[in-house]
Amino acid sequence: MLTSRDAIEDRVKGLDAGADDYLVKPFAFAELHARLRALLRRNLGDRELMLSADNLEMDLLARRVVRAGVELELSKREFDLLEYLLRHKNMTVTRDMLLRDVWKEPDGMGTNVIEVCINSLRKKVERPGEHQLIHTVRGVGYALRDRA
Repeated sequence: MLTSRDAIEDRVKGLDAGADDYLVKPFAFAELHARLRALLRRNLGDRELMLSADNLEMDLLARRVVRAGVELELSKREFDLLEYLLRHKNMTVTRDMLLRDVWKEPDGMGTNVIEVCINSLRKKVERPGEHQLIHTVRGVGYALRDRA
């Protein structure tokens, strides 16, 4: 909760009403960011913070992706797409699933935007001589396949 009310009674009411934290204005952005990081750590307890496939590793807290020791520069959308594929590793994900869960768009939106993002992601993730991770499942969608 972010508020100008700074009385102890207000803080207690806010926390008792369900707030995870209570920050009084004015505040320092460094403190706000630290509190947000702490909340994320607390809420991600049951979620994996690192995802991997073959020699690719994704750090969800740092929003960092490394393949074969080389850090990859991904856009927000590419990062979200790769995270989704990693969470569904060795499974086929449909274009409809990607539109709904990654793009947060209603049904019926064109899938060309997905193909463009997949191609861009492939250029950054796939390197010559390395195991291909992202596969097209013709007429259905995509699969990120770990080396078996």
